[in-house]
Amino acid sequence: MIIGRDIIVMGIQAWDIEIGSNCKNIAEEMARYNRVLYVNPPLDRNTKKRASSDERIEKRVHIGKGLETDLVEIKKNMWNLYPKHMVESINFIPDGILYDLINKKRNKTFAKDIQSAVDRLGFKDFIIFNDSSMFLGLYLKEFLKPKTYVYYMRDYLTKNPYWSKHGIRLEPILIAKANVVANNSTLYAEYGTQFNKHSYMVGQGCDVSLFNDSDNGIQIPADIKSIKKPIIGYVGFLSSRRLDIDLLVYMAKAKKEWQIVLVGPEDDNFKNSELHQLSNVHFLGSRDSLELPSYIKGFDVCMNPQLINDATIGNYPRKIDEYLAIGKPTAATATKAMEYFRENTYLASTHQEWVENVQKALYENSEELQKQRKAYGLSHSWENNVKEIYKYIDSFEKGWPK
Repeated sequence: MIIGRDIIVMGIQAWDIEIGSNCKNIAEEMARYNRVLYVNPPLDRNTKKRASSDERIEKRVHIGKGLETDLVEIKKNMWNLYPKHMVESINFIPDGILYDLINKKRNKTFAKDIQSAVDRLGFKDFIIFNDSSMFLGLYLKEFLKPKTYVYYMRDYLTKNPYWSKHGIRLEPILIAKANVVANNSTLYAEYGTQFNKHSYMVGQGCDVSLFNDSDNGIQIPADIKSIKKPIIGYVGFLSSRRLDIDLLVYMAKAKKEWQIVLVGPEDDNFKNSELHQLSNVHFLGSRDSLELPSYIKGFDVCMNPQLINDATIGNYPRKIDEYLAIGKPTAATATKAMEYFRENTYLASTHQEWVENVQKALYENSEELQKQRKAYGLSHSWENNVKEIYKYIDSFEKGWPK
């Protein structure tokens, strides 16, 4: 546990983004017992030009002109920094010396804005927690001289064209510089170990409180009660980039007595798929996130029928924790990330294994297994996730075990 420290949290997502963010959740948990400065990415010229009418961009322009404050108190022990200075958009530059020279200048400008906030807040012996910012975080260790520099990996960014152009070369350099490399996937941890022996799997935090049904208070919705059992269900965006439509068709045809229930919005491939022609496949559409525990409770077996590709192989699947927190038998595709859950899930590599595993999950479900799943799913809180990160920071600052 780390208490009473000063921590700078930075990354690729600003505080005022509309979607959820690991980085924001981690920062809020760190701020429970420490002072935390959450640093937004600086405004770049392309974004200013492209989204000039966005009120968030207008705010940054006003801050750059000195019309608004750059340092905002979010709550006790926590501040948000809007860097005053704009940086150039340089991803179009070929990889090499020229890019490095300009990028180092961008890092220096960014570091000056952070240092200004550090001085005003009186931060000392601070920790930098960098969430995946491999370009603008590349030289911050040298410019800001933190006591500990943590690099956090939660996505295979270098598989994305924007990040791969320079990231394939630069991310390993940053990983090597870091004092601690924290990862939410065993795949990323193993990748990091190629460049830094202090690369660790720290798990993932989730807000599983909504999925805690210890008082049996979660009510099953009427539209799922009307579907005969057994129900094999999925909640989430139905994306053909991430989910295996052919597998779902195979299961529905192989086991006509099973009811395949899919809760969530569909992409075009799902909308046009054969699944809509099968009588035992039910599309219930989008539901508010607060309703999802009720639907999960109505499933007999939960599933995550992923495809294996660059978008899925390493990503931590939060929905697995949500399924397990309610105590549900859970079947999933055997990706590298799913190894973390292998003691509490049924993992399959082929369509036939999927059918066999779901059948097994239905057959051997018990109160004891439900208790085991609940305990495991509920243990993956943000508090426990951050404690795991702290463990390695503390080990580094104490000189690592000899």
